[in-house]
Amino acid sequence: MISFNQAAVVAHDGATILHPVSLTLTEQRVSVIGANGSGKSTLARLINGLVEPSSGSVSILPPQLREGVAAAGSAAAADGTDRHGATSATAPALDTVADGPAVRRAVGFVFTDPAAQLIMPTVIEDVELSLRRSHKHAGDRRAAALTALARFGLDGFAERSVHALSGGQQQLLAIATVLATNPRILVTDEPTTLLDLRNTSVIADLLLSLPQQVVIVTHNLELAARADRTLVVSDGHVVFDGEPHAAIAHYRASVAAA
Repeated sequence: MISFNQAAVVAHDGATILHPVSLTLTEQRVSVIGANGSGKSTLARLINGLVEPSSGSVSILPPQLREGVAAAGSAAAADGTDRHGATSATAPALDTVADGPAVRRAVGFVFTDPAAQLIMPTVIEDVELSLRRSHKHAGDRRAAALTALARFGLDGFAERSVHALSGGQQQLLAIATVLATNPRILVTDEPTTLLDLRNTSVIADLLLSLPQQVVIVTHNLELAARADRTLVVSDGHVVFDGEPHAAIAHYRASVAAA
């Protein structure tokens, strides 16, 4: 569950990139659409703290917490309640600023260009790098990395250079590397933009089959339509929030009227 509470982003020059937005995302599949420069990527990056709100807040709430519980921060009070009154019997909400490291462990992020996150020489080394915190022993880390690669049909490429993979394979590897850490939420920013039709279908089907809550920023309206809920972002505002086909119709109408 993702909660925005009057979250806004203002650039250093004073320009507003994202106007205050308040919403709670509980759906399993959420798509975000809008023109280039509309603010949709900024909205997505707020979710895992890659961008911090200039005002307001963004928090990640465990499913057992009731809607409306504010971000609880990282510490609980001595009487067993957090500073917003939630009991320690339930996990606290995570604020993307106050609890940044914990949020980034809970929320995985996949970039448009997999080259932005594939940094090790070989495929298996890249997955192992993401597992260094959770698997301290090298042998355990190697085994877990191989399991993650096998899940996405990449185990045969373990010792191959990441630069020798096709675009689709690189995007699969980027997703495998993030999912190897078992995040609760996966945010993807234009995951199919650089792919051909076949690999677009492969990545789309994969994202929509995951058990995690998935937020997909995309220009691919067919992919957006397969979500449970769609946000339309324009000029830094969320201008439509609702059923995907209605959202897409709203977006098409706004483009035609421009």
